[in-house]
Formats: sequence, C-alpha cells, structure tokens
Amino acid sequence: MSARELVVLGTASQVPTRRRNHNGYLLRWDAEGILFDPGEGTQRQMLRAGVAAYDINRICVTHFHGDHSLGLAGVVQRINLDRVPHPVTAHYPASGQHFFERLRYSTAYRETVDIAQVPVSADGALAATPAYTLHAHKLSHPVESYGYRLVEPDSRRMLPEKLAAHGIKGPDVGRLQREGTLHGVALEEVSEERRGQRFAFVMDTRLCDGVHALAEGCDMLVIESTFLDEDVRLATDHGHLTAGQAARAAQEAGVRHLVLTHFSQRYSEPEEFERQARAAGFEGELTVAADLMRVPVPKRV
Repeated sequence: MSARELVVLGTASQVPTRRRNHNGYLLRWDAEGILFDPGEGTQRQMLRAGVAAYDINRICVTHFHGDHSLGLAGVVQRINLDRVPHPVTAHYPASGQHFFERLRYSTAYRETVDIAQVPVSADGALAATPAYTLHAHKLSHPVESYGYRLVEPDSRRMLPEKLAAHGIKGPDVGRLQREGTLHGVALEEVSEERRGQRFAFVMDTRLCDGVHALAEGCDMLVIESTFLDEDVRLATDHGHLTAGQAARAAQEAGVRHLVLTHFSQRYSEPEEFERQARAAGFEGELTVAADLMRVPVPKRV
C-alpha cells in the first residue's frame, strides 16, 4: 500500500447510480487520513474499500449540497461508535454551520470522540502540521464552496557522492542535517532542494481564480468534471466544470496527475471524459475515477 494515495469511495454527482455512489474520497497522507466530501452511503463504501473510522483524522467538506455532505451523519456516528482514539477535525464553509450541526446531531448517539469544528470563512491556511499545511480557496458555485490544498514543506535530499567526498557518514549525516554545518561543510554543499508534494481537491465550481490557485503545481489534482464539453452551457448555469475545462486548468497549472470525478448521471461512458481531457491538451498522468479505485500520489521528483 502506498503511504500516500487517494481512495475513491464514490464518484456520482447529484444522485447515485447503479455503478456510482455519492461522492467520497479518503486521502492517505503518511500516518494521516483526510476524508473529503462524504456523500450519502460513504460509511458503507468505507467498509467495501477497507477504510476504517480509525483512518480519519480530518474531514473536509467543500459545500453543503447533499451529494457532498449527507454521509456526514453516519461517518461522525461511526467515529464515535468505534471510539477513535485520536481527535478529529472538521472543516467546512462557515456559512453552513447550521447544516453541519444538523448532520452531526441528526439522531441520538453517545459522543466519545472530540471532533473539533474549524469552519472556513476566507482563503488561506487552515492548519499546519509537520507533514503538510492545509489551505482553502473559495470557488464559484450557487452555494458557498471551498476547495482544499495540501502543501508539504520543502526539504533537502542528501547526495551520497558529495557526502563521501567530504568524508561525512553515519551519525554525522544527521548532525549536519540538524545543525546546517559540520567541520566547515554547509548542508547546501552536499544536498539539493527537494520540493514538497502538493495535492488539491476541487469540487463543484465554475472556472474561477480559486480553481487556478488550488491546482498550481500540484502532484495530484482531484477535480470535478460533471459535464462533457458539449454541455458547457449547462455546466456554467449550474456552477460546474466540463472535462475539457478541468483538463485545460490542470495543464496550465502544471499538474502531474489529474483525477477526474463527480460525473453527471446523464453519461454512461467514462472513456469520453478521458478523450475530451486529452483533446483539451492535458499531457500528464490521467485517471477517470471509479468507485473503490486507489490512486497513488505520484512519487517525489
């Protein structure tokens, strides 16, 4: 199992279909799990995908349409039923506070877990951990919606041949990394910058500044492509993207791996989403998401 991977729990927009559950996505990021947009049926999809409540450290909701949030009630209650031993943090648009409260307390249950509520009211950083900083950017949809972006801190990659040339080995390597210099040798002389990985999650939106800010330089971009290009007017009217629009935004942003999802029930052939994304010029890795699929985050370059 990859230490960093996307587990797709559902890919349907608006209503589930015979083959697609409502939205739901778990990002495994080393020791943490971030659950995005748990739609109706997410708890059962978690079971089918081998995802436990213990795997969830954060819940990020882009907006409060049902296909992105109706599964919250079941997920929250399962977290409490299983007595998850660590705190869980929930992020969601502040304007939907009443929706979150209704879903969290939709039925009677025993609360055993501290679920911290950290709503989003503006663009910017939401949380910082040693493994990543979580950012939010506002999107363009009929109800307030935010996308999320994880940015891993940059680090340095040690160069064995240069370490050897300076006679640095064993515990001295760690000492050099901690202190920055050792016996007159600077860390920069025996290492090179290693860019941190970037991941973005973009759901219901028209093209807007937020889409581009979230996608910029991402190793993996998970983005809605509700409509095919011939239905671009419908996409714009309802606050969504087409496959071509999503792909062009990804190409312009330098995305390495594009994951298209959130498909309208009017389409039955996922191959057409891939064809239109390629026709729009996207040249990187491309996945048309399917329920229960696992997609590794690209390896660091």
